[in-house]
Amino acid sequence: MRHAFCWLGIITVGALAAGGCDVNSALERISEARRLSADLLVQFTKAADAANRAVMADTDAASVAAAREAEQANLGVQKDAEALAPILQGLGYAEETRLLEEFGRRFAEYLDLDRTILELAVENTNVKAQHLSFGPAQEAADSFRDNVEAVAPSDPAKETWHVKALVAMAVAAVREIQALQAPHIADADDAEMARMEKQMASSEAAARAALASLAPLVPPASRPRLAAATTALDRFMGVNIQILALSRRNTNVRSLALSLNQKATVTSACEDSLRTLRAALAKRGFTGTR
Repeated sequence: MRHAFCWLGIITVGALAAGGCDVNSALERISEARRLSADLLVQFTKAADAANRAVMADTDAASVAAAREAEQANLGVQKDAEALAPILQGLGYAEETRLLEEFGRRFAEYLDLDRTILELAVENTNVKAQHLSFGPAQEAADSFRDNVEAVAPSDPAKETWHVKALVAMAVAAVREIQALQAPHIADADDAEMARMEKQMASSEAAARAALASLAPLVPPASRPRLAAATTALDRFMGVNIQILALSRRNTNVRSLALSLNQKATVTSACEDSLRTLRAALAKRGFTGTR
């Protein structure tokens, strides 16, 4: 009988010890699951923030750097999700597993949209168009103005006001084109851009017509200035063609629109899944283990 009690005591102690190991192991896995779910939200927030900065960046370097940061954070999200899934399954947490799978589906949608947005953002075509408008185009337009305003009439007594009127017409036409560049760069509507391009073409025609009308009215001494004005106008219109082509790509406008509309909805859905998952894991403890 004494031996029976001894064996019973040994078995009981062993069972308690084994049970203690199971409990500690389960609690460790719960703790790791909570850590991973928290890091998931952190990494996802980092990814979304970096992607937004890529869209808003005003230089190629800043946009590319932010896009790379977003991609790295997205990899962190995927790594955490892959590590968390088997832990939840091992603990038998069906609801938490479902929430993680729900997040996975939403995150896949997010990634598809994010790739499109980042590809557009790093092209920076609207930003490049702005730089051309404020830089080379402005310089060419100013050169045109300076040269055409320097021409003199062959017969000051008869042609002064006629020449001044033609000069003013030519300068105003170029300034009208410049004034349309900014709204063209900012606009996303093809029909509206086409309307502005038609107006630009009319202004260019007016400027060239004014130069043609000036030619017979100026003396030989002013002809180099008139030729320089024509060259400056050609240069300005060449830059304008580049501006319109970049503006038509509209990558910054399109990426911003996608970020503010479709991506905002998908991002919110992903965050909801992660927060719900964290809340569910926070309620788990010893009684939640198998």
